[in-house]
Amino acid sequence: MRPYEAAKNDEKAHRALQFVGGVFRYAIANQLATSDPTRDLRGALAKRQPKHHAAILEPKRVGELLRAMDGYEGQGLPITRIALQLSPYVFERPGERRRVEWSEIDLDAAVWRIMAPKMKGRQEHAVPLSCQAIALFEDARAMTGDCKYVFPSIRTPIKPMSENTVNAALRRLGFTKDKITAHGFRAMASTLLNESGKWSSDVIERAFAHKDKDAVRAGYYRGQHWQERVEMAQWRADYLDTLRTGAEVVPIAMARRG
Repeated sequence: MRPYEAAKNDEKAHRALQFVGGVFRYAIANQLATSDPTRDLRGALAKRQPKHHAAILEPKRVGELLRAMDGYEGQGLPITRIALQLSPYVFERPGERRRVEWSEIDLDAAVWRIMAPKMKGRQEHAVPLSCQAIALFEDARAMTGDCKYVFPSIRTPIKPMSENTVNAALRRLGFTKDKITAHGFRAMASTLLNESGKWSSDVIERAFAHKDKDAVRAGYYRGQHWQERVEMAQWRADYLDTLRTGAEVVPIAMARRG
């Protein structure tokens, strides 16, 4: 762990500790080891530093970003452009987006079902798809419908798109890493939804697949709010389209007071 800590990479140091601990716990369960030495090291590492992902939050600048992505002409075009365009319309993490498989997508039911092993919280997650997201998936299907992945690697179709592809595309468009990252689209969505005042925190938390610390409450809410989430996904997609066209946008707080 120390080389990571010395390099100020506290997140990787803690992840390495967790991984090694998992190996030892597996060994104990299979009578290959008698104890887990990582238990005595958990207080020895530096505390994790909060990780903030750059995001564009101002409506006018969001519109500029959307228009720029529509005109992307770089490596991996046109499937990379579709991966870019889809990012604002769904709330999932970059890893979940780039590894999406066609077997998970049901365009008739307008839903994307992500299996538990792919999720950070290790729980299956259903994603309602807006009309705009469905249209993008249909465009992608014409290109990669015979592949396992919606967004395959440009080098081999048996692997998903590289984790750096969307970030690299954003850089080619002139958006530096301190302005927006692939993960920043989640912050963009969260800010918009919370500031709108239209949706309850429970609905928003479910959309982002955030785990509830209360196990009983988490179990109760796992299947709740679906219809509200469907409506929220479409409302947000329509709002993004308004920003893309550069139409005059009434500040959310003013609209709510009115």
